[in-house]
Amino acid sequence: MSVWLPTASCTPEDCLTDPAPTVALPRRVLRLAACLAVLTVGIALTLPARALPRGPRERLARFWARGLLGSLGVAVRIEPDPGPGAGGGVLLVANHVSWLDIPLIAAARPGRSLAKTEVRQWPVLGPVVAWGGTVFLDRDRLRALPAAVDEVADGLRAGHPVIVFPEGSTWCGRESGRFRPAFFEAAVRSGAPVQPVAIRYRLADGRPTSVPAFVGEDGLLTSLARVGTVRGLVAELVFRTAIPAPPADPSHPWEARRALARTAQCAVEGIR
Repeated sequence: MSVWLPTASCTPEDCLTDPAPTVALPRRVLRLAACLAVLTVGIALTLPARALPRGPRERLARFWARGLLGSLGVAVRIEPDPGPGAGGGVLLVANHVSWLDIPLIAAARPGRSLAKTEVRQWPVLGPVVAWGGTVFLDRDRLRALPAAVDEVADGLRAGHPVIVFPEGSTWCGRESGRFRPAFFEAAVRSGAPVQPVAIRYRLADGRPTSVPAFVGEDGLLTSLARVGTVRGLVAELVFRTAIPAPPADPSHPWEARRALARTAQCAVEGIR
């Protein structure tokens, strides 16, 4: 448990109780086998893909991310789809529900991600995330934060999209956390815009569902198996209007990032 970041109140026992239609056992096995195959291909292609120019590399990343989601029976809806031409240094910030959030955003706008160091140890998925240029943060060491902010700012200056989940923890979707301002400092320093992104998970009939949530002591393999059982799971990604980064005010050095965090969270939550 982090000594300085918030911990969500969500737990599997309290939050992952939504009834959802399921597929038969043979389909579940087929989905998990397909998911493993896609992950294996991702590992095999990660190093060669890094040698490609940015355009083809991002197209390949989008194709792979959509394949991963599709292998688990997850339909993807993106509003509006930024398309293959969208690029450049931008800080993408989103609410955080599941490990599925990372490939979901990559399916629309690939970029470097910020992740906790534990992700590096995940079976199969961990190496793919690490080799994709992820910035890892040791959440148990407050002293590691400035270096991680610097690395994100450097990535933005170099023209890379960087994906950050400012809530600092995953939530079930019915509950959410406050956007922490620390990594908005990277946008202020680099002058990069902030792109708020809202993530929602629904069933085919439109009902919200917390089944994909990855909270509390939930394990990755347990969560993966649970997602693979659902019939008609839809992942929605809504891109809000980008927010220009304000110039830093030397007399109030922290206010710019705090204001960015508040504005971005309002955009994600749909508050006008």
